[in-house]
Amino acid sequence: MDIKLINIGFGNIVAANRVVAIVSPESAPIKRIISDARERGQLIDATYGRRTRAVIVTDSSHVILSAIQPETVANRFIVSKESLAE
Repeated sequence: MDIKLINIGFGNIVAANRVVAIVSPESAPIKRIISDARERGQLIDATYGRRTRAVIVTDSSHVILSAIQPETVANRFIVSKESLAE
């Protein structure tokens, strides 16, 4: 089993196979998800004090905040999968 790691900004890395969704933090439901994760102790803030631009939800219900755009994170997943095919 190959574990692929994806850089989510500022040297922070997540396991690609554990990610369920990468979303923007702008909507009220996502803000609720963040708030609920904070209360459960399952919020990981990887923004280093910068503005949250992407919210990553994992299969273990952890919520990770990133300071890079969701499209950028998604592109890193795509590049990682393409490198597997080679």
